Amino acid sequence: MNLENLTQHINTKPDLEFGTIFSRSIELFKKVWLQGFIILLLTFVVILPFYIVLYIPMFALGITDPEALQHGELPPMAAIALAILMPVFSIGVTTFALALNASFLKICKEKDLEDFTSDDYFYYFKEGRLGKVFILALYTFGLSILGVLACGVGVFYVMVPISLIPAFLAFSNHLSPLEMVKASFTLGNKNWLVIFGLVIISAFVAQLGFILCCVGVLFTAMLGKVPVYYMYKDGVGFGEVKKISNH
Repeated sequence: MNLENLTQHINTKPDLEFGTIFSRSIELFKKVWLQGFIILLLTFVVILPFYIVLYIPMFALGITDPEALQHGELPPMAAIALAILMPVFSIGVTTFALALNASFLKICKEKDLEDFTSDDYFYYFKEGRLGKVFILALYTFGLSILGVLACGVGVFYVMVPISLIPAFLAFSNHLSPLEMVKASFTLGNKNWLVIFGLVIISAFVAQLGFILCCVGVLFTAMLGKVPVYYMYKDGVGFGEVKKISNH
């Protein structure tokens, strides 16, 4: 299905229902909490090198000129290095986070449909798929910057389509990265308020793991990602898309 047909298909689907998606997300999370925990640990592992690279200028400055950090101002060279590394850091982290989130959503689909295949956490790291993920990360980074530049208010608007991008990466991989972004805006604009509420509420519930001596959040954090699967399932669908695309 091309983007035009997909857009028409999305517009013909019923509006998303907050309560239905949220309750099903809780039930599905009971089946995928372990996979979510593993995805979270893998995310920490793969982004750790980016944090190390980001702080290299600070470490170097602390060794060569320990007094520089005590004045609260960075030397020009250190500031320039951080200005260059920060976008690289953000795009790198976003790339790997997108890949792992898309893998988690594929696992959610398999558990939801009781397709008992082996969990492939590195699906988007193989067979050249990471290149498309990298381009999506560039779009995501650009959208985030635009949202910040729009007096910060734009962040609340773009967070809805940005939250949907991993789902289109996982389930509409035949689209180009730009088409995935456009499709995310189509679904997001149609159901903006419901998706915004689900993102906020599910993220809040996911953080309740802090009550368990903070360690519990490692097991509940990925709950906030599960509703995205149902947003795509209800807002786009799987079998329906295949039927239309065959005509």
